[in-house]
Amino acid sequence: MSTPAPAKRRASPAHPAKPVAAPHAYRTVALVLQGGGALGAYQAGVYEALELAGRRPNWVAGISIGALNAAIIAGNAPERRVERLREFWQTICQPPLLPALPLLPALAGMAWPAAALTGMSSLAAWRAMTEGQAGFFLPRLPPAGLQLEPGPGNASFYDTAPLRATLERLVDFDRVNDARAMRVSVGAVNVRTGNFAYFDNTQGPLRVEHFMASGALPPGFPAVEIDGEFYWDGGMVSNTPLYKVLAEGPGLDALVFQVDLWSAVGEVPRDLAEVAARAKDIQFSSRTRLVTDYMRQTQEQQRLLHDLMALVPAERRQDEAYQRAEARASGALTNLVHLIYRNKPYEGHYKDYEFSANSMRQHWRSGLDDMRHTLEHPHWLDAPDPAHPFVTHDVHRQ
Repeated sequence: MSTPAPAKRRASPAHPAKPVAAPHAYRTVALVLQGGGALGAYQAGVYEALELAGRRPNWVAGISIGALNAAIIAGNAPERRVERLREFWQTICQPPLLPALPLLPALAGMAWPAAALTGMSSLAAWRAMTEGQAGFFLPRLPPAGLQLEPGPGNASFYDTAPLRATLERLVDFDRVNDARAMRVSVGAVNVRTGNFAYFDNTQGPLRVEHFMASGALPPGFPAVEIDGEFYWDGGMVSNTPLYKVLAEGPGLDALVFQVDLWSAVGEVPRDLAEVAARAKDIQFSSRTRLVTDYMRQTQEQQRLLHDLMALVPAERRQDEAYQRAEARASGALTNLVHLIYRNKPYEGHYKDYEFSANSMRQHWRSGLDDMRHTLEHPHWLDAPDPAHPFVTHDVHRQ
């Protein structure tokens, strides 16, 4: 199978091959990865562009497929991350039994009618449902409901044992758990309590189960047991860990790259197929804009309180009210760079489980291009003005 866009290319003003210098030394550079199944190759392209520009994160947080990408990134040496991401996506974008249709790789660069592209895409999704994906999931045999010994670990349509083997082959979990090199956070849902849970390498060691649990979307995938509790895909409650990163940052200036796979904004559907696709977009976009607006207001209030406290005379700073206010104040600055995958015209509601090699390459290329276009605005990496401590940038909104 051919690979996504090669990492090495000639430098040009629009596509720099040397690090992009940011004038502000952010203490936190976070990469926030939303869930979205097969669309996650877009995030791999975004990361490749960041690597080419020398903008390596020191905190990566993910949900579902974003958690799996996070495992690959955090679990490899910086110079091998793009290579390992490519190997991961090449692995899981192959049918496990019959070979891929010979026509699919030939689609790249050809002017096929939209109806033909839609047909090929839907066929690839149908094959994923019926055959599974190599190194990822296989139909459960015997099927769910017919097992002699049913239980939460096999109450699903598919068996994800191949994913465990793929992650164990491609991820160094000792490196994942080196929180000094990179902080790692992934989210899942406790099946028994219904509560959202974050697993973080600053609070305890992360194992392969933590990443698999973050992507265990029922009823397709089984719940994953961690320390006596069972967990499902974090996207059931919140499909983005953005709030985690913004709310729990230790009051340090932060540059956050938020990479979403679902767009809350879209066209009003005209038929049932478009209804299914639009409903999924809205459901899994997880109100990223709402979270962003809320955190902007919160940080502006924290900054205002921080500035007001500087006016309090020194002799009054031992008062209880001052001490309480001090705990709530923050002078931190946040720069949020937002990228959102844009649907292709031929994609349907099945786009998140359409794992064809051709679609993977297109997703990867879209992420690579979007991040490069973003970095063509180097001033977007500047620290915010303290009067406006929270700023956002989105190349698609400009």
